[in-house]
Amino acid sequence: MTKLSVNINKIATLRNSRGGNVPNLLKVAADIEQFGADGITIHPRPDERHIRYQDARDLTNIVTTEFNIEGNPNPKFIDLVLETKPTQVTLVPDAVDALTSNAGWDTIKHHDFLVDVVEEFKRNGIRTSVFVDPTLQIIEGAKKIGADRIELYTEEFASEYDKGNEKTILPYTECAVLANKLGLGINAGHDLSLYNLKFFKQNIPDLLEVSIGHALIAESLYLGLEKVISLYLERLK
Repeated sequence: MTKLSVNINKIATLRNSRGGNVPNLLKVAADIEQFGADGITIHPRPDERHIRYQDARDLTNIVTTEFNIEGNPNPKFIDLVLETKPTQVTLVPDAVDALTSNAGWDTIKHHDFLVDVVEEFKRNGIRTSVFVDPTLQIIEGAKKIGADRIELYTEEFASEYDKGNEKTILPYTECAVLANKLGLGINAGHDLSLYNLKFFKQNIPDLLEVSIGHALIAESLYLGLEKVISLYLERLK
């Protein structure tokens, strides 16, 4: 079964909007695990506009499933990951002023930089995933930098699937087949939802993990967090 890692950035955004501790991020993370999720994902940004760096430190004492920290590997981020030692670090090339992640790594252009970063994390026993667009050459590049996994950037799939274009899955399937052949684990994330997740999983061989936050929290406003997590787990069976 594909694992569900819940991104709790939106919970932090809601908390920060009032300057207090409601909702309590740590309790929500623990509750999400109790509801059946397989992991917790956070994506701290330099301006700490949602997840704060201290949240990452605090969550190390709370998360009992898999802990995944995403972000652009600048020196501050690297130091945070080495300090907290999550189960997995996901490298994302987001700009400082980006509203949300909007592109994967060019693993060919940034080969030397990524090799150094990946080696540092792997020396510290941290599984390393690289956020990538569904392009065969980029997948090959991910293997060459020594990554353990790729995370397929699924925004284009989600957008086109909403328009009824099921063929948008084809490059993702091709990249998954290649990744499996190369020995790379496959994760996926960005705009996956209850609406499109089952179709995506059915067409991605050996999908190990999905990281979902925005849609899951939005859907929970109507259905409740515990119910929504159970619905995601059903689709991932």
